[in-house]
Amino acid sequence: MRIGCVILNYNDYENTALQEERIRSFSCLEKVIIVDNCSSDDSGEKLERLRGEKTDILRLADNKGYGAGNNAGIRYGCEKLGLTHIVIANPDTHFDEACIRKMAGVFLRHPEIGVAAAQMKDGSDGSQASGWRLLSFTEDLMNTGPICRRIFKWRLNYPPEYKEGKKAVYVDAVHGSMLMVDGAKMMECGGYDERVFLYGEENILAWKMRACGYRTVQLLNVSYIHENSATISKTYQSILKRQKLRHESSLFYYREYLRISMVQEAFAKLFFAAVMAEIWFCSRILRMRW
Repeated sequence: MRIGCVILNYNDYENTALQEERIRSFSCLEKVIIVDNCSSDDSGEKLERLRGEKTDILRLADNKGYGAGNNAGIRYGCEKLGLTHIVIANPDTHFDEACIRKMAGVFLRHPEIGVAAAQMKDGSDGSQASGWRLLSFTEDLMNTGPICRRIFKWRLNYPPEYKEGKKAVYVDAVHGSMLMVDGAKMMECGGYDERVFLYGEENILAWKMRACGYRTVQLLNVSYIHENSATISKTYQSILKRQKLRHESSLFYYREYLRISMVQEAFAKLFFAAVMAEIWFCSRILRMRW
């Protein structure tokens, strides 16, 4: 088992460099692959300083989104370096070597696994799940709005007893901030869908893995810390802009994977407009922070 870690950077040299410094000494990692997604600042030039025996730097000519950037790193690791498993980690995540080793152990014991992840800890008051089931069109709409997904959390998430007292459970999808994939299975299913620029990659990857007959597991006895989308918030400071991207990705997922009708698509657009109004009111009038 040969493991590497892909870190995708876009205008976030500080967090990316700190991440590389934290993990490059991990003996379980054969290589750290930093992919600069055509940053508009001087991140690419600065990252060259980190190039070394254990750290490779890939600088992409175009920013085609989160999925395309990570796919480039995964292909490089598997095809050029011969790695078998890849940890995909956002720059704003914190994890130790034991976390990687426990995820790796799952792949060794269960050949049906395509994706594994640990329990995510963040400052989102629990509204962001670490692992979840793939939802129907109606359920996914309810999960889109920051307010309504809190109201209907009981219906949208796995029941508490599903995970209670267990060390690991099968789930449909896991949070994309930090996960490990089987490189061969990842490439077999086509990797991340590069037609999606940002957001929603987890559900699409889960759908593709399931279609290929592979399973996803979430470990409950090990965790990592995620700074609540600090990297994305640096690039898209407006909650309204981030939400607009989410809606665009959701519509793509509904059309291409859930195969919704034109009537359902029209309803989704109306629902998304209401969500945008809800966010505007909560953020601008009530001064709520997200």
